[in-house]
Amino acid sequence: MARDPGHANVKTTLQPVSSRASMGNDNTLKIGYFGQNCSSGRYITLAKERWSASWDDNLRASQLADEAGMDFLLPIGRWKGYGGATDYAGTSFETITWATGLLAATKRINVFGTVHVPLFHPVIAAKQMVTADQVGHGRFGLNIVAGWNEDEFSMFGIEQKDHSGRYEQAQEWIDALKRTWAENDFDFEGEFYHLHGVRAKPKPYGDTNPLIMNAAISEAGRAFALRNCDALFTAASYGFDEDSLARATNEVAALKQAANDVGRQIQVYTNGTVLCRATRKEAEEYHHYLCVEQADWEAVDNMLRMRGRLKDVKTTEERDALRTRYATTSGGFACIGSPDEIAEQLALISSIGFTGIGMTSPHYADEVHWYNDEIFPRLEAKGLRSAR
Repeated sequence: MARDPGHANVKTTLQPVSSRASMGNDNTLKIGYFGQNCSSGRYITLAKERWSASWDDNLRASQLADEAGMDFLLPIGRWKGYGGATDYAGTSFETITWATGLLAATKRINVFGTVHVPLFHPVIAAKQMVTADQVGHGRFGLNIVAGWNEDEFSMFGIEQKDHSGRYEQAQEWIDALKRTWAENDFDFEGEFYHLHGVRAKPKPYGDTNPLIMNAAISEAGRAFALRNCDALFTAASYGFDEDSLARATNEVAALKQAANDVGRQIQVYTNGTVLCRATRKEAEEYHHYLCVEQADWEAVDNMLRMRGRLKDVKTTEERDALRTRYATTSGGFACIGSPDEIAEQLALISSIGFTGIGMTSPHYADEVHWYNDEIFPRLEAKGLRSAR
């Protein structure tokens, strides 16, 4: 068990981390883009119009999203693609430097960095994030990840710890990070980190810490998030059927109650897909084209293998269903239909208790107009978004 590195010595002069939780607005449902830093985004497709993830496309999509009033950009920490004909997600940007560049080129939108604990020394990470936060005048956010794909970690010569060990290290890491943001000239003695005479200037913008998010499903991971983070990102596979909605409702309520039980509040985010067209028929036909007719099935299979999702599959039917789900939904809620239908689906997600949702689109830049022209006005009329 990791030793206590001296939590009692942490200064409390800074405002609570949750002071930035509103992202600078009063939108009831926060909406952002998820995964645009990776090629193909969240669509495992061969379609020629798939997302390139070039810097120019990232910049254009981010500036359009900023102008449209989106709340955040949440990247995936990716180091290696999934192969297949497209090498799905094989082209990607490191997320803190990506965020810094986009924060310099936007005005209002919040931009996260997704950081794998074992790969980033906490003092270096703290300095990198403060740089991004100063560039963005307080619009940087941290998405912390304790573990990841073995195939990617092996590139760094790092062997993943067992599940409990990952979160013991993550606890020391976040403690050291927060102290670096708050203090100067301190020592830190833990099981994983031995730091002496730590000094780092400047501090985060406005003497308030960046919003911290964590994606965790396990009991240990969620306990970590409840102790340390403002928001928990749950990427479970939800649907709009009665059973899925009930499961999501119960999960959100349980997470918020668990936070309350330890004297904290937690926001709950999820992810999904928005494919909006003038009619449901047009949207469903294009979705089928992208995700069935043009699916990169080799990359889908590689993803299932790398994530260990096939080990419990017993029948061909179960395997086919899993392959289809990964190829066609990208996880989370699949919002597919007309503008009215998309607005209703997003309103339902909000009513469950989710604070926000990170969306993928077939082409992040070319799809922004659906939000700006059609979806956001409808959500404003429902009281879920403020008028821009």
